[in-house]
Amino acid sequence: MMPETVEEAVNALVAMPEAVPVAGGTDLMVAVNSGTLRPAALIGLGRIAGLRGWEYRDGHAVLGAGLTLARAGRPDFAALIPALAEAARSAGPSQTRNVATIGGNLVTAARHGDTLPVLAALDAVVLCTGPDGTREVPVGHLLTGMDPLRPAELVVAVKIPLLHAPQVFLKVSGRGGPSRAEVSVAIALDPARRAVRCAVGAVAPIPLRPLDAEGWVSGCIEWDGTRTIGPDACQAFGEYVAAACVPETEQPPGQVAEPKSTVDHRRRTVAALARRALGRVLS
Repeated sequence: MMPETVEEAVNALVAMPEAVPVAGGTDLMVAVNSGTLRPAALIGLGRIAGLRGWEYRDGHAVLGAGLTLARAGRPDFAALIPALAEAARSAGPSQTRNVATIGGNLVTAARHGDTLPVLAALDAVVLCTGPDGTREVPVGHLLTGMDPLRPAELVVAVKIPLLHAPQVFLKVSGRGGPSRAEVSVAIALDPARRAVRCAVGAVAPIPLRPLDAEGWVSGCIEWDGTRTIGPDACQAFGEYVAAACVPETEQPPGQVAEPKSTVDHRRRTVAALARRALGRVLS
């Protein structure tokens, strides 16, 4: 089925609760081909033109859920939300970026999804439409399952505050493929609130916000001056973020613990990326 409006798509989901909506299908088809997903029916969202663009609204950018990563990586979009554009450009080969969508990243919520830490760091809000209308869900609540999608509900847009300040996305790719993140870090300055926002991706099932580290480094910055801090503070921030996001924890009974060398490597990588990203947004 190929509905042409969001209302038609929602009605189709009400009529066929077992159906699966599909936009780019990059992750869905991997699941289908591996045999882990056998959808009873597919509802294609590719004809819904309103899902593919973006607009400005009350100091926010509202991105349609069908906006492709290829489109989000272009220079005009990079001038709007540079960290998200950089994440989009790094998300695999052009064949993938041409069809993968912002909304698909959110719904799939894969731990290596490059756009997710950026959306988390920017406190994005997800617009979901279902039989009861449209509601707004903080991206963190959606990804953690605190406020998941409801029956017959679709992700239709993402609302992101425009901070008009430097922001950076960095990642290190791992063994899963040349573009699959082993660790990713997004950092943005929020001058209006005199705050640094940070999120770390790929080290846990969802992006992690090291809030204590954010608060500490925000207090170190001279917001009325040059917005610079010393190398020791940058180093300390990286270690603070790493300790928060890659803690040393005991493995639950019956599970095989990761080698200490693996945990130490991941912690060092997080620290290095966080330190480097902070230096870039403050330079």
